[in-house]
Amino acid sequence: MPGPAPAPAASAQRRAHWPAPGAVLELLKPITWFPPIWAFACGIVASGAALSEMWPRALLGLVLAGPLVCGMSQAVNDWFDRHVDAVNEPQRPIPSGRLPGRWGLWIAIAWTLLSLGVGWALGSWGFAATAVGVALAWAYSAPPLRLKRDGWLGNAACALCYETLPWITAAAVLSGGAPDPRVVLVALLYGAGAHGIMTLNDFKSVEGDLRFGIRSLPVQLGPDRAARLACVVMAVPQAVVVALLIAWGAPFAAAAIGASLAAQGACMARLLRDPRGLAPWYNATGISLYVLGMMASAVALRGGAP
Repeated sequence: MPGPAPAPAASAQRRAHWPAPGAVLELLKPITWFPPIWAFACGIVASGAALSEMWPRALLGLVLAGPLVCGMSQAVNDWFDRHVDAVNEPQRPIPSGRLPGRWGLWIAIAWTLLSLGVGWALGSWGFAATAVGVALAWAYSAPPLRLKRDGWLGNAACALCYETLPWITAAAVLSGGAPDPRVVLVALLYGAGAHGIMTLNDFKSVEGDLRFGIRSLPVQLGPDRAARLACVVMAVPQAVVVALLIAWGAPFAAAAIGASLAAQGACMARLLRDPRGLAPWYNATGISLYVLGMMASAVALRGGAP
């Protein structure tokens, strides 16, 4: 005869040890996937590849850049930041208990292995770039390096992974070899500018960073100086891109990016009145102009600017 049914309390306890799918998705933060996906798309455009033939690799690369590598980095960061998040953002899945036990760590490891597997499928360039991205993601959040403890190093690692690396990877994977040096240079410049974007993102967590000894730039410099630095760091690389495009014979793209930079300047002037209060607003306005300039650069490079 069949045994007795498990007690309702025991069944509920077993279910409580499994995270809800919504909590897992929240851990991977889909909203953060846009920057690397956009950068990878810029690399696709700049490569000049025929998408009618290369679309499967392009699509796989977009999935790798966003849901996999970026999602993995978010899981790693949330696991090693769970004590800081308990102060700054206690509603997140791990500090709130919606991801019980060590589920956050297991998901981070699983997504790391999955990312490396997909990178392997994209060839030597794809795998090498994925390995670099994975290594930087763990170095950023995990001890002993924990690069995020210093705003200069941590922001540089994030900017490289979010902007430069996916752009160069896409250009290499889609072109089947080393990317055009001009593509590499422009990707590096936009990655350098993204250091300022990362600084603005740190304004939301100043209290927890102070409490746990994380020396973000708003903590080190104070909100006003950090905001001014972020604006300069974002603006100067774009001005260099404008000059390069003019030198390479792409005046229309240069003019478009110059206009975008001027509009960003107006937004920056407002941001500096109240950096902590207006950083989210700038992230929705000024950063949108920034990424549109990235695509204008990619289109110019695809057009074969001499």
